[in-house]
Amino acid sequence: MGWFSRKKSVATTQEAAENKSWSPFQKLKNSLAKTRNKITSRFKDLLSFRRNIDEGVLEELEAILLESDIGINLVSQIVQDIRDAWKAKKIEDTSGVYDFLKDDLKQSLKNGNPALRIAPAPPTVIMVAGVNGVGKTTSIAKLANLFIKQGKKVMLAAGDTFRAAATEQLDIWSKRIGADIVKHQAGADPAAVTFDALEASLSRGIDILIVDTAGRLHTHENLMKELSKIKRVISKKIENAPHEVLLVLDATTGQNAISQAKLFKRAVDITGIFLAKLDGTAKGGAILGMRKEIDIPVKYVGLGESVDDIQEFDADKFVDALFD
Repeated sequence: MGWFSRKKSVATTQEAAENKSWSPFQKLKNSLAKTRNKITSRFKDLLSFRRNIDEGVLEELEAILLESDIGINLVSQIVQDIRDAWKAKKIEDTSGVYDFLKDDLKQSLKNGNPALRIAPAPPTVIMVAGVNGVGKTTSIAKLANLFIKQGKKVMLAAGDTFRAAATEQLDIWSKRIGADIVKHQAGADPAAVTFDALEASLSRGIDILIVDTAGRLHTHENLMKELSKIKRVISKKIENAPHEVLLVLDATTGQNAISQAKLFKRAVDITGIFLAKLDGTAKGGAILGMRKEIDIPVKYVGLGESVDDIQEFDADKFVDALFD
């Protein structure tokens, strides 16, 4: 091994050790660094001095928020809330805007229940949807690993039978994290895979069944019909299931992720968002507008490539990490 290779290996080992020593909040904060820098650098210029609030300040604030991928509807609401607070003399100059903004965002994110819905009797069935390329398979593995570490017995249903290597990838993950898996050959009926997984879950005493689904078919309409079919199969087999329908979205796509969520929501009752790849984007501000735009709570965030890089979403911690 050459000098450069040894040096790189040592650096990688040191980085890994540092990553493990991070608290969950510090991990979240580091993952939001690109988004935070994009937002706060201009905030500092606007709010660093005690300026009287006027319409000019509010216009500057609106421009900063719009460039942060928060979304026009939420930005309009935030600016109006600050305007109302200013006119009511709750805040008098720019020094009070920062804390008011953080509190306002925290409240907007807390609408809805971010906690995962657990079945009164096992198995809890979680159906996972998302277009190809958003990190769906890795997100499923992270979710399964999280449950296994909580002492749950987990099974995966390899229902994305139309994408080449999808079943193989999920099978590799299942072996790596210690989850059971039910799979069929490539091109098999996803609903049939799901049915077999449901029966296996009931017979084996599985606590959590996670059902992967197709991310692309020949047409968008066919994909949505397939998702509806899988959901019907689950509902017929287990009452009140699926207990969760999670949509995996790629944080790097910003507002496009919200557009995807709207399409899926029309076809199947999405109950929660898993926002993946949050560590690799400056567009993490889009998560702030999701409650306003699609009224679906974010339940989990993916913060890196490791199977342990997952956190349950916490509105207070997210806003603090974003604006710290």
